[in-house]
Amino acid sequence: MHSVEKGSQIAKDGFKNEKDIIKKFNDWETDSDAQSWLVSMGYILEEIEYVEAFQHSGFKADVQVQVRIKLKTLIDAQNLQLKLVKNPKGFNQIDKRWVDKYVEMWNIPEDVVDVIKRYTGEKKPSISNPKDKRRMFANEFSEEEKTVTMKWLYDNKTLIISDILKGRGQFAAEWMLVTLKLKTNIQWVIKPMNVAINHYSQGEVLITKRGNFVIGRITMQRKGGDGGRPTGNMLQFKINPAELFDL
Repeated sequence: MHSVEKGSQIAKDGFKNEKDIIKKFNDWETDSDAQSWLVSMGYILEEIEYVEAFQHSGFKADVQVQVRIKLKTLIDAQNLQLKLVKNPKGFNQIDKRWVDKYVEMWNIPEDVVDVIKRYTGEKKPSISNPKDKRRMFANEFSEEEKTVTMKWLYDNKTLIISDILKGRGQFAAEWMLVTLKLKTNIQWVIKPMNVAINHYSQGEVLITKRGNFVIGRITMQRKGGDGGRPTGNMLQFKINPAELFDL
């Protein structure tokens, strides 16, 4: 078990949701996947006295894994964010809130807030004949509005990406565990959150041909959907979790 390579592995047993992963951690003495995860997190299996995993909701960490080492009184608490995906080229929502919640977090200036709210549709378009009567695309704003918004995103790139991936406080995520369910097998990769942050930070702040804002490898867009309900006007950030398999 000590020679398990950190990173991508083929799962020995099937798992498809958070409860399955929690059960596997709690059955670590007999579960080879859980043993591999613990080794990837830096533990020596023979030194572990017990492992107990709990589900969290409302935090960046979906699961907390508590590990007690023999002959030590302290318990390690490791916070994991779980991403379950079926498409290696698909995107997965990493964070979603009303724009005003992000204003509270990041002190976004009013002119940038106004742009983002028109981008999500929380405010109506300010141009005639927009491509979508509900909202504006990033490439429909004036050059001044695009410049101001992109400069603010660039200047605050580190803070934004850390908050939407890792979070803050007691249940900030320290690891990202991605499981990719293919037709023939399930693969997993586990990476320190700082490695994930570094990866998704790579790249410029830009506007895509489709009219979305991109921050590094992260897409910032209107949530949409929800059958026309107001929640479709929330702001969301999306990543491709499967990219971690290539690191």
